[in-house]
Amino acid sequence: MKYLGLDVFRMSISWPRLIPRGKLSRGVNKEGITFYNNVINELLANGIKPFVTIFHWDLPQALEDEYRGFLSPLIVDDYLDFADLCFKEFGDRVKHWITFNEPFIFVSTGYDGGFAGSLAPGRCSSWGNCAQGDSATEPYVAGHHILISHAAAVKLYRQKYKAAQKGEIGITLVTHWFVPYSNSKLDVKAAQRALDFIYGWFIHPVVYGEYPRAMRPITGSRLPQFTKEQSSLLKGSFDFLGLNYYTGNYAAHILTRDGNVSSTSDRMSRLSTERNGVPIGPPTGVSVFFSYPKGLHDLLVYTKEKYNNPRIYVTENGLGDQNNDTMKNLTRDPQRIDFYSRHLRAIRQAIAEGVNVKGFIAWSFLDNFEWGSGFTVRFGLVYVDYLNGLKRIPKKSAIWFKKCLSRK
Repeated sequence: MKYLGLDVFRMSISWPRLIPRGKLSRGVNKEGITFYNNVINELLANGIKPFVTIFHWDLPQALEDEYRGFLSPLIVDDYLDFADLCFKEFGDRVKHWITFNEPFIFVSTGYDGGFAGSLAPGRCSSWGNCAQGDSATEPYVAGHHILISHAAAVKLYRQKYKAAQKGEIGITLVTHWFVPYSNSKLDVKAAQRALDFIYGWFIHPVVYGEYPRAMRPITGSRLPQFTKEQSSLLKGSFDFLGLNYYTGNYAAHILTRDGNVSSTSDRMSRLSTERNGVPIGPPTGVSVFFSYPKGLHDLLVYTKEKYNNPRIYVTENGLGDQNNDTMKNLTRDPQRIDFYSRHLRAIRQAIAEGVNVKGFIAWSFLDNFEWGSGFTVRFGLVYVDYLNGLKRIPKKSAIWFKKCLSRK
């Protein structure tokens, strides 16, 4: 990282590694504290600032077993204890905190049958097998408790640590950009509705203290209500907003709901990556991702105009290759250079239009284990040779970044 000129590394702290049995009262793993101290100190010794995520989907199993994790309001106090431990142990050196990474993906893939329960806790494994969970309500309940936990952690940091540690705290959200499939009013509304049910679901409460208006008529009582106190705590509960962006989609209105009632079908939008046989942008090695930098520009401008021009860090943006080629070819990655070049130009244009973007973090620094795809895709700027001792080789895109950063 130092060789490439990177000055930030985004990382997360594992709740089970620090508090293996979930609750602070059940003991802290001192070896876990030491591990993260070593990582943070090594980064700082090399001039690299840690951007630290407190929760990146790894809930201690004990809390899932005890009270179903984020489906229970009991999670708020246990999450707050974990966050407090992180601030206390690492906050003298960590100046950028992210409470949650991509809550939409966490609740959708973990609680909604439309995503086949593909990630933990896998409450609803398919449309036909939701014996454990309820796709119509559980994503909203879990998301609600995430938002309340976020607001509680921000309040704690601001009251107890911010003045002395002089850091900042925010949340990282993910969304695609949605383009109306046609110029019809219904498709325009469908694109906005998709955005509200994916992006607005979490950004609207932290800015305005309430859910987007478009959600309530469709969800009714399935979407929980904030108390006045919770709404007040949520409103303005961030110093910065992290944005993760990878692709765009076309959105078309649908007359009737597809399949069972769920947070996915509630969008009442048919999403696609092509129109009249033409993809929305050049394909990538990930089948559902297409290079659409205009979407990042439009998302940034939309956020500025609708959500009071917050301070923004683009915390993830990148391109994946299929791991089915030779090392020589995978380290020569002109498509990744083109992807980053075009997306960085889109950010520069947004900044010129007054968007308050303060940083950009590529996904990812190293080839990694990519959730359900495992090692079959490579997102890294740096090639990892899995067959030869995990040797790390900078790709052409990494050298391109090095040259760009040397000119800043």
